[in-house]
Amino acid sequence: MTTIAARPTTRLGYVDNLRILLTVLVLAHHCALTYGALPMWYWTEPSESLSGLALLAFVVANQFWFMGFFFLLSGLFVPGSVDRKGPGAFARDRLVRLGVPLVAFWLVARPVLSLPGWPERRAQGESFLHFWFSAGDPGPMWFVEVLLVMSLAYAAFRALRARSAARPGALAAPADGAADGVPALAAQPLSFRMIAGFVAVLTVVTALWRLAVPLGTYWVGVGLPTPAYLPQYVLLFVAGLLAARRGWLTALTVRQGRVALIVALVGVGPALGVSALASAPDAGILALLGQSLTENVVAIGAVVGLLVLFRERFSGQPAWARFAARHSFAVYVIHPLVLVGVAVLLSPLVAPAGVKFLVLLALSVPLCWGVAYLLRRIPGVARVL
Repeated sequence: MTTIAARPTTRLGYVDNLRILLTVLVLAHHCALTYGALPMWYWTEPSESLSGLALLAFVVANQFWFMGFFFLLSGLFVPGSVDRKGPGAFARDRLVRLGVPLVAFWLVARPVLSLPGWPERRAQGESFLHFWFSAGDPGPMWFVEVLLVMSLAYAAFRALRARSAARPGALAAPADGAADGVPALAAQPLSFRMIAGFVAVLTVVTALWRLAVPLGTYWVGVGLPTPAYLPQYVLLFVAGLLAARRGWLTALTVRQGRVALIVALVGVGPALGVSALASAPDAGILALLGQSLTENVVAIGAVVGLLVLFRERFSGQPAWARFAARHSFAVYVIHPLVLVGVAVLLSPLVAPAGVKFLVLLALSVPLCWGVAYLLRRIPGVARVL
């Protein structure tokens, strides 16, 4: 008997719990950038010590998968939202929910975080007003920027599809209740072959993309620090859209999750090694393919493994988890201000990079959620955060 995949229209506890985990990982990622051997943050105290190099490895390994996972989770609830609201209302809602925080960060947080560079620019004769509107970039809000573009693109696709279906002579919309002529497809089991096929496609697309956009490229205009990973972001967002229609969240088996998680954990070391080799100036296309393959094996293994692990073991939401999930987006938006503020206060502390990383993370996690809670109590703020 054919069954119809349930559309995720309500909150799923384990998905929200995964969002909490990924948000904490974002904080840890930027704490590591503060003290590690890769000084790419608003406030840095770079270290070439053993712990500083370990923080660098942590940052690189995170980058393999965690932002792509964010895009997949974001895509899960988009089809159902468009079903309920329609493409136009959905697009307007995304412009408010994502566009307003993006603009607010650009107007307020971005220049504040860039203030350490003001004395030098003032000495060059720049006015403070020009500095305020030109210093820095969207920072971590690049994710919101890219997600907004993807969401609007999907809304446009649905609007065009609905218009095509409404033309005279077009096939009638299915009677299964799906909006805009987009059916809820029958639930389909995911085989290991299908997962491997997705990894293969992602590997080839990523390798070809990196011929034009090498790893380490930075897009200044849009503030995108990792455009080399854009194929992963786009394809995992699309995978989230399809998973919502095809019931892939429940179709994944425990065995698949266990194997995927083991593969991801075992693959981190080789992926770091191959990535280092492929970064050499004389690295060829085979090294690039190897880099793309090992990174995406880790990425998809982590995504599949954690989805199954949290679905089976961490689906419940006690009060603290509901609180954390409710405020996780606000934490993402405001965390640079909190992390930099705490790091400045910790700057007199003399300690190894790894110790300062742990202190900064331990202080910043509860503080970020506390600030997010207070911020969302301001009338109207919870509408966008």
